[in-house]
Amino acid sequence: MKRRPHFGLIQCLFVLTALALLTRQAEAQALDASINEQVLMLPVTENGKQLQFETTIYKPPGAGPFPLLLMNHGKERGKPAAQKRDRFLAMGREFVRRGYAVAIPMRKGFSKSDGIYSDFGCNMHDNGMMQADDIEAALRALTKISWVDQDRVIVAGQSYGGLATMGFGTRRFPGVRGLLNFAGGLRIDGDYCDWKSALVTAFTSYGSRTSLPSLWFYGENDSYFDPSLAQRLQSAYQSAGGSSQLIAYGRFKSDAHGLISSRDGIPVWWPETERFLHRIGLPTDINTLVDETARIPASGFATLDNVEAIPHLTETGRAAYRHYLSQSLPRAFAVSASGAWSWAEDGDDPPSRALEACQKNSKTPCSLYSVDQDVVWKTSADSLLTAAQ
Repeated sequence: MKRRPHFGLIQCLFVLTALALLTRQAEAQALDASINEQVLMLPVTENGKQLQFETTIYKPPGAGPFPLLLMNHGKERGKPAAQKRDRFLAMGREFVRRGYAVAIPMRKGFSKSDGIYSDFGCNMHDNGMMQADDIEAALRALTKISWVDQDRVIVAGQSYGGLATMGFGTRRFPGVRGLLNFAGGLRIDGDYCDWKSALVTAFTSYGSRTSLPSLWFYGENDSYFDPSLAQRLQSAYQSAGGSSQLIAYGRFKSDAHGLISSRDGIPVWWPETERFLHRIGLPTDINTLVDETARIPASGFATLDNVEAIPHLTETGRAAYRHYLSQSLPRAFAVSASGAWSWAEDGDDPPSRALEACQKNSKTPCSLYSVDQDVVWKTSADSLLTAAQ
């Protein structure tokens, strides 16, 4: 006699299937169609080895060739392999609307890229040059692609990617017109080395071997590199023969280190970047329509500040939501029937980040409750779970 499946098992399988479906949908929605976002494993050759770098691509419609912005990421705390791919969406949109293709390769050992991350400790010069090897390998591969204009390239980087960008400037790579440095450097926590002086030494060396013009952005309230260090770096770079313009732009939100990842940072960095691009003969006119109107519609479930209307939350979660309401845009808040919650603000794609963080603490699917100034929660979001009960 056949045994009837236990209802609890059916329920579990149903919820897991629903969760997998929602996860796949979230992954599909994560790609920004307005700038033709793609993620590919870029085949590169570095020091005779064949590797693949996980690379985010944005580009205008058409076959090109397009001028190329190659943007380099920083290093988060923790294992590099656990670092998520960087997207720099706000920056990407500004360049795509002006006819550029944008490539953001994850360097060796970061995220899903091949290879093992290693460093040279307090030797900041060699740290930057080792990362510059990855930039050069990625650029060699990218400039072989038909839609890339290999004669019109700009290389940029943020934080550790900025240090790597300045190191790369010594390579005299054909077609590269200039460098953008957003809070470039590498900080080492602890007292076992004078990392600030080591950075000055590195920038001195880079400046002595670089002919490319560069534009630098360092903010007053940068949690990694204070204004006095930025001034030391530029002075060392220029004294050694390097060409740089430092934009010391003052305070930005709670931490200027995140300027380039924030859409609110565009009015700070774009006007100076536009002038810089014009000086080095690269385009600045808007010629591509980028539709930024796509957004999750408000559901009308409740008013934004009606904390008591939010389903599933404990008092701790409601207190977190009140704090969330004080955060700047863009932002998103996610909840689950399990009581889990999370929020994200600023940076790339807060809705996806909020959902991902919520899901780490929940065995049931998380859904968005609020995005920016709207409540987007729909009561049907719980229908899968309700049907399973």
